[in-house]
Amino acid sequence: MTTARRSDATRAAILEAARERFASDGYDRATIRAIARDAGIDPSMVMRYYGNKEGLFAAASEIEIGLPELGGLPAQHIGAVLVTHFLERWERDEVLTGMLRVGVTNAAGAERMREIFAQQLGPVTRGVCPDPAQAPQRAALVASQILGMALTRYVLRLPPAVDMSKDEVVAWLGPTVQRYLTAEAP
Repeated sequence: MTTARRSDATRAAILEAARERFASDGYDRATIRAIARDAGIDPSMVMRYYGNKEGLFAAASEIEIGLPELGGLPAQHIGAVLVTHFLERWERDEVLTGMLRVGVTNAAGAERMREIFAQQLGPVTRGVCPDPAQAPQRAALVASQILGMALTRYVLRLPPAVDMSKDEVVAWLGPTVQRYLTAEAP
């Protein structure tokens, strides 16, 4: 194995261990030593590649939401498609749930979640709302619904939210997200 491939493998192992550790322990309790131990490397290697815990967190929290292309959809289906997409993402990605936990309890985590939503949800919102100047407010409203459901269903695990089927959640939230995205401003 070449040095470059070994370096890439080490970075990947560190990031995987960091994502899991931040998700399970939160930002404050996760330590460089524990992450290094989980990755099977010396803690100095973590510091070499990422500088400090903040740098490691920033790299580990690079999350691609993978929003679907909405341009070809009939406008009335956008809300349901987005809610479905987010539910599927939360259900298959414990790291995303862990990042939400960190975002609620840590300033760096909250900033990272803001960046992810602004960079990834903002352009989608601008592309579908009637007035692109309102896109930031509309994206914030969409995020309030998506993150609110994620918090109650996947972090707090409130029984009524957990017990609803995906179809029920989409039926309730889809029209609200739809209105936030495409309705005329009040």
